[in-house]
Amino acid sequence: MPTTKTQTTDTAHGEPWRPQQMIEDNPIGLDEEVVEQLIPKLDEIQCTFWTLYHQYQKHHWLVEGPQFNDLHLFLEENYEEVHKYLDRVAERITALGGIPTSAPDAQAELSHVEHEPEGTYRVRQMLQHDLDAERTLAEILREVISEAQDLGDPGTERTLKKALTKVEDRAHHLDHFLGEDSLEHGRPNGETA
Repeated sequence: MPTTKTQTTDTAHGEPWRPQQMIEDNPIGLDEEVVEQLIPKLDEIQCTFWTLYHQYQKHHWLVEGPQFNDLHLFLEENYEEVHKYLDRVAERITALGGIPTSAPDAQAELSHVEHEPEGTYRVRQMLQHDLDAERTLAEILREVISEAQDLGDPGTERTLKKALTKVEDRAHHLDHFLGEDSLEHGRPNGETA
């Protein structure tokens, strides 16, 4: 799903001091070949985290129903935690000498998860969308963890393993909310309690 982004000049802001594609020498002593392979993948991960962050925040705002309070708080905890880990990944990119993607449209292009369309979905749909996004993120994290290990970058590996543990934990909890014994399970569209 990620696409190649192009650097454009913003006439209102002028030329950047350092273009995003430029990779600086990193202060942690990793080979240039290693960071050139990892930075784009880390950037896709942080962009995917941003998409998930916005989705959780949207669901936090819009959740309704008999489990409102529990879900409202759960979704808030999730978007706060996602933000914490997207920041850690972005900080790792800078430690490797890169510049994380920060423009929302460019982040959306690089994300492995599409933004959920505008509008409100039923609670089960929202949670299923969140679970699907977490699963996608977990798959990508596992791939890049393995690559970081193969490339001899234990710092990136450790950063991503911590993030993966939280992704898996959120997916586990989402799965429980979607379990068979739910107040909303099996209710046809439009039917109310």
